[in-house]
Amino acid sequence: MKKEIDECLSVAWKAAVTAGAMIRDNWRRPKNIDFKGAIDLVTSVDRECERKIVETIRNHFPNHSILAEEETDVEGTQHESRWIVDPLDGTTNFAHGYPQFCVSIALERNRQMLLALVYDPLREECFRAVAGEGATLNGERIGVSAIDQLDKALLATGFPYDHRENADFYLSYFRAFTKRCQGIRRGGSAALDLCYVACGRLDGFWEMKLKPWDTAAGALIVAEAGGRLSDFSGELFSIWGNETLASNHFIHSEMLDTLRTIRPTG
Repeated sequence: MKKEIDECLSVAWKAAVTAGAMIRDNWRRPKNIDFKGAIDLVTSVDRECERKIVETIRNHFPNHSILAEEETDVEGTQHESRWIVDPLDGTTNFAHGYPQFCVSIALERNRQMLLALVYDPLREECFRAVAGEGATLNGERIGVSAIDQLDKALLATGFPYDHRENADFYLSYFRAFTKRCQGIRRGGSAALDLCYVACGRLDGFWEMKLKPWDTAAGALIVAEAGGRLSDFSGELFSIWGNETLASNHFIHSEMLDTLRTIRPTG
């Protein structure tokens, strides 16, 4: 099993580095941009990175399934093994030349996350995790912060693509946390936000309406670093769910209490 996991991690790293080089080479250049919605965009670099990643995985594991953000949903003969890929998490940042984006790759087996890799090509930071084996940053073991009070915590969040239509609702969460925490950041890459919780740069993160490829890798990295994940009611987190709450686990209850002031449960 270890040999197989090592091979999978090696392939994920190879795919991420290939995509990362393309992202790094193009992030300051003019972009070819298409819009999937009013503010939801995709660039030619997203698509080319996805093509390269899928090609790399398929060359090594032709029977595995692959789910990726832009266009790929390949059903392999080994249905139990599925790669979940975001070739460029933080596309809006990338399109504007704002340096906060990454490549996110995860592998699940029988719907249980097995391994994860998130690569920031500008900072050359690679976050990795294997289920049951902890999380690392560039090969060094990482763990969540020890902040145990929400009023001392640095949080992060993001806003869904329908924020123009539902601004008041999403800002009500932002307002509630602003009154209770030390500070809030809005980085624009959920995968990196989750990794920053894992390594202690952030103490907590919340966001709604994320997709599986946004959270699959980052969630495992948080869990393996000693963090806690749930939905906004404290129930079991799922990458297929509508709500993501991640923390260093010390402030999780306070974050849940804050969320309940916006949407009381029970």
